[in-house]
Amino acid sequence: MLYQIYETQRSFMEPFADLAHTAAKMYSNPLNPFGQSQLAHRVSAGYELMHRLGKDYVKPEFGIRTVQVGNAEVAIHERIEIDKPFCELRRFKRFSDDPATLTALKRQPAVLIVAPLSGHYATLLRDTVKTMLKDHKVYITDWKNARLVPLTEGEFHLDDYVNYVQEFIRHLQSAYGNCHVISVCQPTVPVLAAVSLMASRGETTPLSMTMMGGPIDARKSPTSVNNLATNKSFEWFENNVIYKVPGNFPGAGRRVYPGFLQHTGFVAMNPDRHASSHYDYFKDLIKGDDASTEAHRKFYDEYNAVLDMDADYYLETIKTVFQDYSLVNGTWNVKNLEGKNELVRPQDISTTALLTVEGELDDISGSGQTAAAHGLCSNIKPANRHHLEVPGAGHYGIFSGRRWRETVYPAVVKFILAHNDLGTKKKSSTQTSTKTAAESVVKTTAKTGAKPTAKRSVKAVAKKVVSPKK
Repeated sequence: MLYQIYETQRSFMEPFADLAHTAAKMYSNPLNPFGQSQLAHRVSAGYELMHRLGKDYVKPEFGIRTVQVGNAEVAIHERIEIDKPFCELRRFKRFSDDPATLTALKRQPAVLIVAPLSGHYATLLRDTVKTMLKDHKVYITDWKNARLVPLTEGEFHLDDYVNYVQEFIRHLQSAYGNCHVISVCQPTVPVLAAVSLMASRGETTPLSMTMMGGPIDARKSPTSVNNLATNKSFEWFENNVIYKVPGNFPGAGRRVYPGFLQHTGFVAMNPDRHASSHYDYFKDLIKGDDASTEAHRKFYDEYNAVLDMDADYYLETIKTVFQDYSLVNGTWNVKNLEGKNELVRPQDISTTALLTVEGELDDISGSGQTAAAHGLCSNIKPANRHHLEVPGAGHYGIFSGRRWRETVYPAVVKFILAHNDLGTKKKSSTQTSTKTAAESVVKTTAKTGAKPTAKRSVKAVAKKVVSPKK
């Protein structure tokens, strides 16, 4: 019912927000006889602020058109490599007509960036992606808004998240021989689970894992986010924050944790800061400070754009990560594509290098929570495990902004290059193995008369392609 009330209110306010935007333009129009007066500037600024506070924020674009690679400007084309019901694997394909630049691009490592599914869209990592594109082939998990996913697509659980990550890793391995994985905030836990399960099965694991500001062990230096999850019962979350999607969306009837509730929680963490920011925006509009007003718009276009999360995924994350601490306690079982439970054992990872990054002032994932991965991944050689704490950086500062570009990224690119020895393998041998494995599945199916299924084929191919020779 709350979701329906919110949607009704939003629909009611939408025309007023549009009217305020029109009025702001009218009073700021230089052709308006009153447009140059101080009063007109204040009225225009007031209407513009009203528009910003009342408008509906949609998913932003990545908007990365070009990047500088060496001395050349390289064109970027976004394309969807894999389209899953709840996620798209998005690739940022780089193009150049300079032979030397093309040669350099082909030699660079492939990186899978696993974006958070915790309220905001993957575009929150725009700065991360743009910086990485200078030296890497970049893919990112672009999670879908659950209210746009029809009920016919089924449910989405934390186990499905882990299985998605494994599928995306195998996809990059089939194309490039192997890859590197970067996880930011929430996905550090499912990514560690995914790589652990691959290691336990004897599959080839990524060359490196970079984990940034995530709740690997949420018991360490608990923040307000951690305290909320521990102070409220599982039943409280299920009864107070889960609602069904209204009938005016494709996902009508799906149980979700609505984006508008998440946004309310985000703002409630720092209400004074947001109030000051909007007042500063109002004053900058009056002064005509275009640079400051545009920076405000860009930030809040991203910050205010939120998505609904599937209820099963959200509730299981609360219980597994923040209440039962299943990963660090060694009690987490993940259901694979065949419906069988597999125990997550990070100690089985041995050939994947590990880099953890934390911000000194992180108020979402406290100090030591991400570094806890080193204790779990005990069979990774000490020489292949590194930790970086960024002085003066908050949660967002470790993957976006000046500290990311000047402090974190140089350490990340150096770490990836140091562990990229296997990444130079030609992909032709892997593609041949994939084709052979796929043909084997088809022949076996033909002999037995069984109907091939997607799950059986994926697992059969994966075992043959990525399992190491014995």
